[in-house]
Amino acid sequence: MTYQNFLDSQTQLETPTGLSPLLEALWYAGRDEWHKAHAIAQQHEDAPLFDWLHAFLHRQQGDFGNAAHWYRRAGRPQFDGSLRHEWQEMVKTQLPD
Repeated sequence: MTYQNFLDSQTQLETPTGLSPLLEALWYAGRDEWHKAHAIAQQHEDAPLFDWLHAFLHRQQGDFGNAAHWYRRAGRPQFDGSLRHEWQEMVKTQLPD
């Protein structure tokens, strides 16, 4: 799957088959299905990319203190751009253009 295929899949009713857990969580996050994305993030704590996802989700929720905690756990600075830009950056770490 390419990045563009992933973006296009955001209008589907169900997640595309064969996604990794991280991409599945990002798919839900991109559709503002916060609880589904967060449940996946919680199942994979202590993995840096999932910790970054967890930080993003709490930032998306408006819980900036909790987001800061997860950015530290991920070993990443707090993201300075928009939520959409951060989401795109995370997806691009997993998929080719």
